[in-house]
Amino acid sequence: MTLEPTRAAGLARLEDFVPQAGAYARLRNYDLPGHPHVSGLSPWIRHRLVTEDEVVRAVLARHAPSAVEKFLQEVFWRTYWKGWLEMRPSVWLHYRAEVRRGLDRVQSEAGLRADWEAACRGETGIDGFDHWARELAETGYLHNHARMWFASIWCFTLRLPWALGADFFLRHLIDGDPASNTLGWRWVAGIQTPGKTYVARASNIAQYTEFRFRPAGLASHAAPLEAPPNPAPGPAPEGDSVTPGLRTGLILHEDDLSPGFVLDRAPAPAAIAVVPGAGDRSPLAVSQNVLAFTEGAIADTLARLGGAAAVSRPDDLADWAREHGLAQVVSPWAPVGPARDRLEAARAAGLPLRMVLRASDAAAWPHATKGFFKFKDRIPKLVDRLQDAASA
Repeated sequence: MTLEPTRAAGLARLEDFVPQAGAYARLRNYDLPGHPHVSGLSPWIRHRLVTEDEVVRAVLARHAPSAVEKFLQEVFWRTYWKGWLEMRPSVWLHYRAEVRRGLDRVQSEAGLRADWEAACRGETGIDGFDHWARELAETGYLHNHARMWFASIWCFTLRLPWALGADFFLRHLIDGDPASNTLGWRWVAGIQTPGKTYVARASNIAQYTEFRFRPAGLASHAAPLEAPPNPAPGPAPEGDSVTPGLRTGLILHEDDLSPGFVLDRAPAPAAIAVVPGAGDRSPLAVSQNVLAFTEGAIADTLARLGGAAAVSRPDDLADWAREHGLAQVVSPWAPVGPARDRLEAARAAGLPLRMVLRASDAAAWPHATKGFFKFKDRIPKLVDRLQDAASA
């Protein structure tokens, strides 16, 4: 599957999907060649070449909310995961530490290293699993149902460290983001919702792949993996204010490449910096699919901005700001993850950073304090708010 990293391509994909959105709930679980029953929009949404708000509005312009309820919930899952992690950033730090521990183990345990390498190459002999490992490495994409099956088999049949599986996904998924990926793997492993695991069943895989795959020998029982208890949520972020009239720079990062809402509040940027993030997803090499899509998406964004300011890729953002005489530097809010880590380190070194929070995130994230089903009850009001904002 070829994914063009441009906003125009994402909008074209959205336009193609909208007429089919009413059938999503009935057919979405089928993992079939070409993935005909899902939107395929996640690579563009993950980088916000196309925003969640735009997707919701486009679908509701064609369908009644009741007809596309399940699809809307899937869009809001990404919002929920981001909000949940924003209020518990230590979970991201714990995941990163678990990846390092897992990589240390594969250096010293020959059997584990062999099993891990076989799983990453798609050479385990498990029907379906091996196909998904190769599909992910080749295309940078995987059907959501296949992601769940894969993670369950990785954790409970192959008994590999869950964080190394999450790392494998994050290195290869074009749409991989720290919140959805980390928390999704924790959910399968029984860590996110304590005591509740997801067990991949051969019959379920056969049914929803139309019998392309019939794996044998899958674990029938999945005891939750050990992990520290979930931390209590902290306050939801409120974002930074922007001061008019100051000499201003703009920072772009892979988490939000639709910065128009920031530029509407700030003076025209005198300089633009691009912050790398994709290459920091893992201690290991990140796939060329991920790097190429991210670089293409950034190039597309810069082209849409019109080239009015010099563009840099500085190693030291604080020095860059001083060299350009910037009194403030604005950026779309970077959620917990590699880009955020870089930006906060630069802020600590003196970067006059102002991260601006989208209104839709500010409205939704405070409700991600518990499980998704509590959050789901808020979705109709969040949708109404989006609709009201569009008509204002």
